[in-house]
Amino acid sequence: MLIPSVKYSHTLLKEIIKPGDTVVDATVGNGFDTLFLAELVGTDGTVIGFDIQAQAIETTLMKLKDTQLDKQVSLYQQGHETVSSVISKEDKIKAAIFNLGYLPKADKNIITQGPTTIQAIETLMEHLTPLGRIIIVVYYGHQGGPEEKNQVMEFVKTIPQSHFNVLSYQFINQKNQPPILLAIEKKAKVNAP
Repeated sequence: MLIPSVKYSHTLLKEIIKPGDTVVDATVGNGFDTLFLAELVGTDGTVIGFDIQAQAIETTLMKLKDTQLDKQVSLYQQGHETVSSVISKEDKIKAAIFNLGYLPKADKNIITQGPTTIQAIETLMEHLTPLGRIIIVVYYGHQGGPEEKNQVMEFVKTIPQSHFNVLSYQFINQKNQPPILLAIEKKAKVNAP
């Protein structure tokens, strides 16, 4: 059976993340991806997580402590567009994940925005190791969602194929705007344009 976008996002991350890697959860939310990443990188790795909502940071921290995965995770209550204030120019990351939209069971008016999401993606692309991946799960069935989806889709179409592969994965015959998964993978070797 075809894998739903959220599950496929974890498959794409699991394929490349190894113990000791540095990864980013750009939208911590309720902490499920943060925990998943913390397990993959192990105690020698690093997970850097961002969310603008205190509720998301608190919920995630509690889950991390309950599972004893908090040692390898640093959480920041700030927008993912500020990633360059946390990661130095020399730092390399193996992977990053975004879940665009709003925090489930919270204020649906607080949503991710196209310009800041694109800014974060661009910064993370600069830090990606060869064969590293940025996964973006685009939820757009809410007010403001279609605008962000369109902006992000237009942006990823412009990413140079000489440096990156970009995948779009979605179910096209389902109701209620099923999420779209985007994967940006840095090529092992840069090809001439």
